[in-house]
Amino acid sequence: MTESQIHASTHRHPDDGGWLRPAVFGAMDGLVSNFALMMGVFGGTAAMTGDTSPVILAGVAGLAAGAFSMAAGEYTSVASQAEFIEAQVNTERKEIRINGPIEQAELAERFVASGMTEETALRAASEVHADPDAALRVHSLTEFGVRPGDYPSPVAAAIASFVSFALGAFIPLVPLLFGTTSAWPSVGAALVALFLCGAVVTRVTSKSWWFSGLRQLVLGSAAASLTYVIGNLVGSGLA
Repeated sequence: MTESQIHASTHRHPDDGGWLRPAVFGAMDGLVSNFALMMGVFGGTAAMTGDTSPVILAGVAGLAAGAFSMAAGEYTSVASQAEFIEAQVNTERKEIRINGPIEQAELAERFVASGMTEETALRAASEVHADPDAALRVHSLTEFGVRPGDYPSPVAAAIASFVSFALGAFIPLVPLLFGTTSAWPSVGAALVALFLCGAVVTRVTSKSWWFSGLRQLVLGSAAASLTYVIGNLVGSGLA
C-alpha cells in the first residue's frame, strides 16, 4: 500500500448518506419532546390522582404523532434541498454549454484565489473544460460543494428520522408500561438517555462528548421541568 493510500484510509470525513444527522437529532427530539409532554400531563393529572393512564396515552400519542411528523418533514426538507441543488446544477450545465469561455475564465479565477499561479490556473481550467462532464463536476464542487447526482436520500432521511424519533420517545414510556405509578423511573431513564444522546451527537460535531452530553441533559431537564410546572398549574386550575 502506497503512502497516499494509507493516508486516504486513515483521513476520512464523515459520509452519512443523508441518514446520520436526522437519526441522531430525531432521537434527541423524540426523547426531549415526549419526555416533556409526559411530564406536563403527569404534573396536571397523575401527580394529583395517581392515575398514569393519561400519561401513557399522551406518551403513545406523542410518539406516533411526532414520528410521522418528523418523517414527513424530513422527507420534504431533504427532497426540497436536493431539488434546489439539482436546479442550480442544471443552470450551471446550461451556462457551461452556452458561455463556456466565460465559465472557464471564472474557474481559473477561483483556482487563482485558492492559491494557484495564474499560468497553472489557466491551464487547469482549460483541461477541466475539455470534458463538459468534468467541468460540471468541478464547477458544482467549487460553487455549491456537491457532486451532480450525489445528494442525500429523502427516503433514507425520513426512515431514519421516523425510527430514531420513535425510539427516543419510547424511552420515558418504558417504566410506565411496566406498571410503575411514579414519575421518577421515567425521569431517570430519560436523563440517562439525554446524556447519551448528547454524547452521540459529537459523532457529527466537534464538541467533546461530556460537554455535549451535559448540555443536552441540562436543556432536556429544563424543558421537562418547565412543562411539568405548566401542566401542574393548568391541572390545578381545571380541577
